Amino acid sequence: MASASIPADSSVKPSHEVELRRDVTVWGSFMWGYADVGADIYTALGLVIAAAQGAASMAFAAAGLVYIMIGLAYTELASAYPVAGGGQYYALRGLGDFWGYVAGVALLLDYTIDIALFAVASVGYLNFFYPFIFHHEFPSPVWNLGLFSLYKPYNVVEAILLIGFLVWLNIRGIRESSLFNEILGAIDIITESGIIIFGFCAAWKPELLASQWRAAMHTVSLKQFAYGFSLAIISFVGLESISQAAQETRRPATIIPRTSLTLIFTVFIFAVAFSNLALGVLPWKEFEIHMDDPVALLAHNIPILGFIAGPFAAFLGMTILAISANSGIMSASRLTFSMSQLGLISPWFKAVHHRYHTPVRTIIFFSAAGALAVMLSGLTPQLLGTLGNMYAFGATLGYILVFISLIRLRFLDPYTPRPYKVPLNLPWRKGERVVEIPLLGFLGLLGVSTIFFTVIATHAIGRIAGPSWVLLCLGYYCFYRKRNQMPVMKSLPREWEKLQMEVLTSAEEFDLLEQYKVALAGRDHQLRRERGLKPPTTDRADNP
Repeated sequence: MASASIPADSSVKPSHEVELRRDVTVWGSFMWGYADVGADIYTALGLVIAAAQGAASMAFAAAGLVYIMIGLAYTELASAYPVAGGGQYYALRGLGDFWGYVAGVALLLDYTIDIALFAVASVGYLNFFYPFIFHHEFPSPVWNLGLFSLYKPYNVVEAILLIGFLVWLNIRGIRESSLFNEILGAIDIITESGIIIFGFCAAWKPELLASQWRAAMHTVSLKQFAYGFSLAIISFVGLESISQAAQETRRPATIIPRTSLTLIFTVFIFAVAFSNLALGVLPWKEFEIHMDDPVALLAHNIPILGFIAGPFAAFLGMTILAISANSGIMSASRLTFSMSQLGLISPWFKAVHHRYHTPVRTIIFFSAAGALAVMLSGLTPQLLGTLGNMYAFGATLGYILVFISLIRLRFLDPYTPRPYKVPLNLPWRKGERVVEIPLLGFLGLLGVSTIFFTVIATHAIGRIAGPSWVLLCLGYYCFYRKRNQMPVMKSLPREWEKLQMEVLTSAEEFDLLEQYKVALAGRDHQLRRERGLKPPTTDRADNP
């Protein structure tokens, strides 16, 4: 029977992971995040253009503004709490076990759909080469399965085979190295920059872009634009990589704000640039037809360089999207391991392979769920669109809880040093201490909530599958906690202050550690004075 309390250091990472912090440079940290976030435009470009048509670039820009606020919130939290877990940990710390679990469930939905969505997108770019090899278009028949029809069956089968291959790699403990990520990310940035520069110089027609904008004013309904706007958030999903970078960084207070802010604005610029370039090179209907490989289509239509740029962009898209699918498998296993340590789910999920020492159960469980999502999505005419529906639901739900946690932690834990703070803060005196209220946090919460309710209103499948996933997981949570005599709505006792000191020590943030001890000593001194007690003989800053 599980205990009602867990060790305070339960979420502190093992010593071998702490050592990884010292191997990640500023460039490596940036590329580690870009390999995850930067791949999303390969998937989202075709989906958003097909939904919002000529207004796609405006949908990307609107979603991008919300994304910037999300990124700034993650930057503050990741530099203040440099531990793994991301949004799940921030919600747990700020809102308690129940909402921390909900945030974890939302992220697990994202990671599961991440596996499916990026596997499908990866094989979509693989199939770009089919006409060049066999000299005719890729076959896309519909298989009749009795009461159901399977759309794009070849893509479904290829995606499931790719997931199976990634499962085999992860069980054996094989993963892409940091150096490989840096090289691939650098090539991707150069390729995307080249497509944008040569595309605008040699192929972009401003009159075509303007005409598609004008046509969208008359043909695109508010519901269509809202649907495209909600899908555009897919191109910015992946901000959990910022918190993962904090775990791998030696001096997160210095490194994380620099790399995160650069990553945020790089992805935003690329997303807006690609959407405007695409609508100025080809009619939006072309991207609807080639929804599986939009970046390759765009590169292929650049004069002179198109015959090289198109296939190269397709190969790069196929590779980087496969890595993103693989990161979904690894992230799901890491998150479930953390949630198991924190007493949110069963220790069953912590089991490792006897030979390879990898979390084999979570790898197989969530990869199988991803493969099932591919199969079920194949029963709808829009394979990628269906997966995107569920992806947006999980992301926005998790981001809502992150913003609420950001705001509440400013009041609940004003003593933890924050090397970076989101802009637009309003000072508010709480006793003898000044708390800075993050106005941008409220604006971001409003923006993400707008996308969340737009997803519910416009995504027919997402508003059924997403809440069903959450409710199913909540049923498991209630069963598990009651069975092990743990509170359902209340939190287990944890020594957050001791944990924070250990985290700052392992991250080698000794200046922040000293600031934290001094702040806690000042708080204790104030409490003793209010209660009429004598000050302790030993200063807390010297003896925590």
